[in-house]
Amino acid sequence: MDELTAPEGFLLRPWHPDDASAVLRAFAPEEMDRQTSHPVDDRLGALAWIAERVRDRGARTTYSWAVTAEEGEALGCVELNVVNPVHQIGWVSYWTTESARGRGIAPAGVRVVARWAFGELGLYRLELGHRTDNPASCRVAQRSGFATEGVERGKLRYGDVRYDVERHARLADDDVNVD
Repeated sequence: MDELTAPEGFLLRPWHPDDASAVLRAFAPEEMDRQTSHPVDDRLGALAWIAERVRDRGARTTYSWAVTAEEGEALGCVELNVVNPVHQIGWVSYWTTESARGRGIAPAGVRVVARWAFGELGLYRLELGHRTDNPASCRVAQRSGFATEGVERGKLRYGDVRYDVERHARLADDDVNVD
């Protein structure tokens, strides 16, 4: 459960304190900074972010992986939050550092985590969402085998602005899961 390997050569592993610099780089853009509940604008903030992921993994409520390449540096994150174990539903989120974008890291990581969630956790449905003004995130969802289901109007609020969110889902028995 600790490490997963993507066929594309990326390794997904639990977060550790040595990843603080990569987390800081990832959350430097304003776009990313507003995605977290507490500031990640210094080393202590990055370490707190990592500690939260480690704690949640231990509690088996959220599973978060650093996505790395050969050199071992964290290039991105894929996270699975078990939203509803009774209905076997999980929520997937992902990000990559700016320098790692466009390399297929997020879709590779999401596909591996989806297979793990369907197998290891026995989940049936995985969901994810992205702002409708984020076409890159939409491409990740589609390349990861998540079908578009619709738009949730005004779902997110950042400051005084509300954003629509496009919902995607992947089911355990979708054709994309057959080798």
